[in-house]
Parts: sequence; structure tokens; C-alpha cells
Amino acid sequence: MLHTTLCDLLGIQAPIIQAGMSRRTSASLTTAVSNAGGLGSLGGWERSPDEMAKELSKIRELTDKPFAVNYVVPDINEESFKLTLEARPAVISFALGDPGEHVKRAHDIGSLVMHQVTTVQQAYQAAERGVDIIIAQGGEAGGIGGAVAAFPLIPQVVDAVGVIPVVAAGGIVDGRGLAAALLLGAVGVNLGTRFLATLEAPIDDDWKRAIVEGGSELSVKMDGWAHAKVTEEYQTSLRVLRTDFIDRWNQQADDGSEEATLRGEFKPDIVGRLVPVAGESAGLIKDILPAADIVRNMAAEAEKVLKVAGQYLK
Repeated sequence: MLHTTLCDLLGIQAPIIQAGMSRRTSASLTTAVSNAGGLGSLGGWERSPDEMAKELSKIRELTDKPFAVNYVVPDINEESFKLTLEARPAVISFALGDPGEHVKRAHDIGSLVMHQVTTVQQAYQAAERGVDIIIAQGGEAGGIGGAVAAFPLIPQVVDAVGVIPVVAAGGIVDGRGLAAALLLGAVGVNLGTRFLATLEAPIDDDWKRAIVEGGSELSVKMDGWAHAKVTEEYQTSLRVLRTDFIDRWNQQADDGSEEATLRGEFKPDIVGRLVPVAGESAGLIKDILPAADIVRNMAAEAEKVLKVAGQYLK
């Protein structure tokens, strides 16, 4: 199986990380990825302390492999975070803010810290905070307005942070993307949309089918939906598949005239029909698979691609 320095650092078999996509993750998805040799992640954002305790307990029942717990920095629930520290996951990951003192808190209980950035400046800041791994997320997955695409961002972040391992994210779903990321200097990949289209992902089947049936051109940015606590520096846009709701939201985004009405229509039980989050990589996803198959197939395909690439050297 394909092996990089990320595998040695995390104690995993394949340099593939499942993104911590809030409550769109679960113990079942997390452990399916970890048991297959990747690094599964449980999303902590929007998850109550009671739910966090239950999911962490299930993870411990289902695997003894390394896993991560992910948080959105400006909206960390302190009670949930303490439960995470007590669970001592191999990795605690952060996004959308300065991880600050949370880096030391994670290190104090023996967890590695992974932080997701969308700009080189954010990468410099993360390095200064002492994080162990940096995820460079390209605009294919969302990010700030005018976000840089993954291909130009990844090598810039690699050059900026020196010896800190960089993981690539944005537009990657298969072994070709993993191979390309490695050639750009990354040591692994972080996948969101691909792991939504899995049997274990805790989202509606309609949402999963929309990803499989959609194309990259249907993935658009949903402006102005960012959490109120997110700072201007880390303001982000969601990548979603177009729906009538999304079109109506984006049309009024400039003046906010209908925001209250539209937010009133937004109900958790129909989120997959109104706001089916998915990156531009949706155009490459043709099936809904077990998460373990994705890890294994991706690693095998990347190894094959890298071997074939050698034919161009004379």
C-alpha cells in the first residue's frame, strides 16, 4: 500500500484523511475509514456534548486505530472539547480561525494538531502556533471569496511552512488526485465530498444521489452563510450543489432583503434538499461506496499512477 511520512507520523497505512464535516460524520464513518488504514474524523461542530460523548464512546468500541476529532475554532463548545481531550484522540484538527491556546491543550494530552488553511498567511500563523500538520484547502472545496485553487495553493504552503507536513484538500476524490498532491509536495490528502457519497455517511440518500448525479459545474458557492462568530479573515463560502433555495439565497446575498425568510425555511431535516454541500469534485464521483473501499481503491490507484508516470523519464 502507498506509504508516506504522514503514515509514519499518524500510525496509519494510507495517507488518506476523511474530513471532519460537522454532524455529517459519525462513529460509523470515522471508524470505517480508520479500520481501512486511513484517518477517520469525527466532526465536533454543531454537536452537543451528549452526542459527542456517545459518538466518542462508539468509536472506542469500533476501533483501536488512530482517529481525529475536528472543530471550527470560533464556535468550540468547551464542554464537548473537554470530552475530546479526555478521549485522547490521535489527532485534534481545527479550521476557520486561529487555533491559539487549543494547540497546547491538545499537545498536553498527547494529541497531534492538524489545522486547515486556505491562504499562505494562515499557514504561516498555524506554523507559529506549533501545529503538527497543515491542510492546504483549495477553493474547489469552498473557502474565502476568490479562494486560490488547490494546485497553486498546495506548493505555496509547502514552501512556506518548511518541515511541517502539508496535506492537500479540494477537488480530490481518487488515486489520480492523491498522486498529483504528492507530486506537489503534500504528504497526503483530506477528502470531504468523496466520503459524503458513502454507505456510512449520516446524510440523506437524496443528498448522496445528488452528488453522484451532479457535475462540477453544479457546485457553486453559497455566499454569506458563514457562522456569525467567524472572523473576517476566515470568512468562508460553502460549496453546494445548485438548488432553487441556493439560487434564491445567492440572488439576495448582496442586500440581505430575504435572509430572514430564507433562514426560516432552512430546517435540519431537509438540509440535503435545500443545501446539499459538495465541492467541485462531485463531477468525478460516480457511485456510493463503502468508505473502506474508497481508502483501499484510492491508495492502489495512486500507486499505479505514480508507477506509470515513471515512463516519462528517460
